[in-house]
Amino acid sequence: MSGIKYLLDTNVIIGMYQKTPAVLALLADKNININECAYSSITKMELLSFPAITESEIASINSLLDRMLYLNISEKIEKLAIAFRRVHKTKLPDSIIAATAQALKIELLTLDRKLAAKVNLTD
Repeated sequence: MSGIKYLLDTNVIIGMYQKTPAVLALLADKNININECAYSSITKMELLSFPAITESEIASINSLLDRMLYLNISEKIEKLAIAFRRVHKTKLPDSIIAATAQALKIELLTLDRKLAAKVNLTD
């Protein structure tokens, strides 16, 4: 985990892939190096399970993900996600992603302002 500072939410990775100005600005403002980034197994499932995804898109997304650290759901993350969801009444994927950032003490980068505020409340 050395050198990992950020957990990228699914919406940020989609924005990177699509070169969305808001995401590019967020990454530039924080001067983020992709080698400092990780993503949750939940994010990978969300990205690659879209029914209309093409093989080319799958290859491009996997190429982007290969540049970051992949994080599995540990028992600690599982417990934190359960508690997070009970307290904040969030969707399960968001709860797992928030819990992953909390468990590893890394910053969650998300375009979901409500989720970001909830993560910051529980730090």
